[in-house]
Amino acid sequence: MTVMQTEENASRPDICAAPPRRHPRPDGQDRYTISEVVAFTGLTAHTLRWYERIGLMSHIDRSHTGQRRYSNRDLDWLDFVTKLRLTGMPVADMVRYAELVREGETTYPERQALLESTRRDVLARIAELHDTLSVLDRKISFYSTGR
Repeated sequence: MTVMQTEENASRPDICAAPPRRHPRPDGQDRYTISEVVAFTGLTAHTLRWYERIGLMSHIDRSHTGQRRYSNRDLDWLDFVTKLRLTGMPVADMVRYAELVREGETTYPERQALLESTRRDVLARIAELHDTLSVLDRKISFYSTGR
């Protein structure tokens, strides 16, 4: 059961979940270099290394020569982290969320609370943006009819 589901609607699909992502390679053959991940995600190699260093990424496998090898699961996680960044969630909260994920299912309530707090922040920002859009629309209307 996902964080967004409850006992009542567990049999229904999670409408909030992103559709399954199509990976460049099938599972089992999914060993990507850092440069490939940079190309897939748009993140920089520096950012990927930093995410690993601060604990936002779990342990990344290494080749026999020590090069990082990312998996489809890592790509999915990076996609989620990118979405969290877009919400404006502080990096410290994202790291805390990653720690909670690694701790297992017993942390569902804390993870849910963190995501709900972020959701409230996003809704407040959306309301501000709607208000700003209304101001812009009024100004545009004024200029298009005021001449």
